[in-house]
Amino acid sequence: MPNISVGEIKAGSKIIKDVITPLGGVLFGKGKIILPRDIEILQAFLIGQVEIEGVQGEDKVPEVSKPPAKQQSAKAGALINESVLAKSNSPLHDEYEKMLVLIKQSYRAATAAVLPIFELRSQLELLISHLKDYHVLKFAPRVLFDQDYNYHNAVLSALTSYKIAQWCGYPQKDWMQAAFAGLLHDIGNIKVDETLLHKPTPLTGAEIEEVRRHTTYGYQLLRNVTAINEGVRLAALQHHEKIDGSGYPLKLEGTQIHFYAKIVAVADIFHAMTLEKAYRKAQSPYLVLEQLQKESFGKLDPVIVQTFIQKTTDLYNGTRIRLSDGRHGEIIFTDRTNPTRPMVQVEGKIVNLVNERELHIQEIIA
Repeated sequence: MPNISVGEIKAGSKIIKDVITPLGGVLFGKGKIILPRDIEILQAFLIGQVEIEGVQGEDKVPEVSKPPAKQQSAKAGALINESVLAKSNSPLHDEYEKMLVLIKQSYRAATAAVLPIFELRSQLELLISHLKDYHVLKFAPRVLFDQDYNYHNAVLSALTSYKIAQWCGYPQKDWMQAAFAGLLHDIGNIKVDETLLHKPTPLTGAEIEEVRRHTTYGYQLLRNVTAINEGVRLAALQHHEKIDGSGYPLKLEGTQIHFYAKIVAVADIFHAMTLEKAYRKAQSPYLVLEQLQKESFGKLDPVIVQTFIQKTTDLYNGTRIRLSDGRHGEIIFTDRTNPTRPMVQVEGKIVNLVNERELHIQEIIA
């Protein structure tokens, strides 16, 4: 059947064959009349050609128009990810990178008011099927480009939110929805000036207010999305609220904040601080856990924070680590009253990090 490149499609054209996404889902069905925004959606999903009614077949292959710069960048990123996937035998990393590509495409589609929830759920389920291999303190993406920070934060927050929901004993029906809440909590950023999200210098008051609007933008984008519950939408709106009412956008307190939002707040802060950005190096996960502990006094839900810290630091003795002074060693004992400051053996000597406050664990060595 004759095809036409997406760049040549005109609004009002009729599709004569289902348009299938890279993951096999139906994006547009046969008989669909193309609207102007539909062309943006096709580009967002990197669809190259579509079969259109009335297009006459020719011997020559239709010329594919050059995609926009952002689309080229996304496609290049996808190709890089595919080349990395071929070199690895880690199913967790494989599914993580597929999820990363899909969430990037989905964010772009959301600007045209379409979010492929079915595909997101299917890929999220595949990713979570390898959750036994995911350790919050140990896992690191194989490839991390500065411009992809928000997408990594989304996927990591999804995994961690699912774990937290499990650890805190919430009903199983909430685990996947909590993961969705983590995955979509910052989707409102697509309506914020991108230069503000990556600005290396302090934001002005007006710029801070604009960035903070991502919470209400996110709720608005998710308001009419099916297959997610209201808690997921509220997590987008409320994940920067604080227990003491000092957060934003509504200055809610305590029980006014949905528990998905409380879960996502912890996951988001942890990954935001431990992921590297163009203008800031990644922080030690152990120091971030200590910061979360401080925030649990009036800011974050204390039960969620304490559960998160206890579970993530529950490592076996002999776990290899690197200290902040560059020395390597291994954990030999963790006092559960000071879970972020275990005893470690370094160069034949025992170092008690409870007493050696100037030192901390910089990273766990897989």
